[in-house]
Amino acid sequence: MFHCTLSYWHPWPGSNLIAHPLDHTQRTDWFVRVSRGYGVLENVFNTLSALSIVVLMLFAVVQVVGRKVFNAPIFGYIDWVEQVMVIFAFVGVAYCQREGGHVRMELLVRNFRKRLLWLVEVIGIAIGLFIIGILIFTSFDHFLRAYEIGDSTINADLPVWPAKLIIPIAFASLWFRLLLHFVGYFRLFIEPNRAVYELPVILGVSQEAEKEIQEALGDVGGRAP
Repeated sequence: MFHCTLSYWHPWPGSNLIAHPLDHTQRTDWFVRVSRGYGVLENVFNTLSALSIVVLMLFAVVQVVGRKVFNAPIFGYIDWVEQVMVIFAFVGVAYCQREGGHVRMELLVRNFRKRLLWLVEVIGIAIGLFIIGILIFTSFDHFLRAYEIGDSTINADLPVWPAKLIIPIAFASLWFRLLLHFVGYFRLFIEPNRAVYELPVILGVSQEAEKEIQEALGDVGGRAP
């Protein structure tokens, strides 16, 4: 299993982030400013994703109570659930990429250092950009088709194009975050001694243990690897 973390300024407690105080030059670096500015949008998307889970939970409670107690289930319950599920399944994907939350394999990569590690990251991100780019166009095509033919759900007759529109938007947000990571890793490949910040990095066993101890003690601050 791959464990990575992000060199970032103020991580949320319990997240896979390590605090990395930046000096004035780093804070004013265009890459940091763009990354953190875009991070605001990612935070909004992630909040929407979390709220959609709460909505689904409340929806399920109302459905069960209405059916069991009042014999009045929500009409088109499954249709509504399917539409809302798209939000929490896709909207937070860019946030997850920023936090280094996606699963990867570290069997070989964790032994790489400096330029070789950053080169592997650049290649991996480039492949991701290509794949996600294809998914953006294909998912947008599915949205257009659903919108043009007026596709709807079976029971409640809900239009499905809003849910299908969410998918290319989410993929586009992920694509831009991947682009930022591509630029960040490429800069490290060119200048291996540059400080690592705003990028997910692989933690060694000792670093992972240190991070877990810090979190257990309530100290989310720490050293960047």
